[in-house]
Amino acid sequence: MNVQPVKQRFEIIGGSPLLDRAIEIAVQVAPTDLSVLVQGESGSGKEVMSKIIHANSARKHGPYHAVNCGAIPEGTIDSELFGHEKGSFTGAHEARKGYFETANNGTLFLDEVGELPLNTQVRLLRVLETGEFIRVGSSKPQKTDVRVVAATNVNMLQAVARGTFREDLYYRLNTVPIHLPALRERREDIHLLFRYFAQQAATKYKAPPLTLSDGAQQLLVAYRWPGNVRQLRNIVEQMSVIERDREIDAETLRSYLPEESTALVPAGSGTGSGTDSVSERELIFKFLFDMKSDLNALKEKVNALTGGQALPPVVPALSREELLLAHRPAPAPGTVSILPRGQAEDEDVEHTEVEEVLSIEEKEKELIKKALQKHRNKRKSAAHELGISERTLYRKIKEYGIQ
Repeated sequence: MNVQPVKQRFEIIGGSPLLDRAIEIAVQVAPTDLSVLVQGESGSGKEVMSKIIHANSARKHGPYHAVNCGAIPEGTIDSELFGHEKGSFTGAHEARKGYFETANNGTLFLDEVGELPLNTQVRLLRVLETGEFIRVGSSKPQKTDVRVVAATNVNMLQAVARGTFREDLYYRLNTVPIHLPALRERREDIHLLFRYFAQQAATKYKAPPLTLSDGAQQLLVAYRWPGNVRQLRNIVEQMSVIERDREIDAETLRSYLPEESTALVPAGSGTGSGTDSVSERELIFKFLFDMKSDLNALKEKVNALTGGQALPPVVPALSREELLLAHRPAPAPGTVSILPRGQAEDEDVEHTEVEEVLSIEEKEKELIKKALQKHRNKRKSAAHELGISERTLYRKIKEYGIQ
């Protein structure tokens, strides 16, 4: 299939096979009414896929609405999607139509669908299966004919395993999956995108377009781009406004690139699916990795202090926080048994037990506090630093009682 006309129409830059494949699937599924789930990292351009599907479908003359589910407060999301009756809740001074009503015979794009509350997920499943919805405060079902295209930047199967997303809704939305590659998965397109954005900025700000030195080009392509196309466009605009020298060298470009070590997402080779990178899963993995390192260091310290011998019941030189000693026939649950060097596990020796304190909540709370302090309590910036949505950060702040 020739996807070039589609790229020109929607101003899609790049020739990556992964990108072309995503566009091909979008065009092929467009004439049907099947639900589509677009998966990709934040900033990779998932909404473009929904516009391609709508424009190539029989609904192209009908309404198209894009809804960011993660940006709508939990208390009003049902009203936004399904509407409400007058007096159904405080502030409902008049009846209001929801998106499923106004998008009848058209397409509804649900971005960040993984952020939907469980109660709203039940309502959404009913609409997808029966074509019926009920306004908030009403008992009368209404019919609607809406094509749903959903998008997410989290691993939905892991969300299902955690119990934060309904399994039946996931399979209902994921009738046709489309994976949109991250920018680091199509490095051959990075310099093309830079030149495109540089030309746009030059026209906008009436200045010569930026160019890159050889060293800057190498740095541009080698960088991980956790914010994907959105991050690249923003950086090009910044440099277009700030830099007087229109040729950007590597040192100048590096000053605009955030340190990769500050990102919570592991810097891989870029060959993965890219759908896990911005989620709570990465936070938990980081906490577990840090705790495992601390535990290994503690084991080495115990062995160094004992000199290969079992410790006596009380060792004043060690603090209680570092080491809790006990002499028991078998290790209790939640403890790690450390044997003296040279002894087999099944030999009749005394065991030194070290209590393993694994509090993911405390680590997560501490990291959230640090991010808020760093960004002066600006939640949007802190959420971006942590790699989670602003709504998830708000929920965590309330859950942990962070001031």
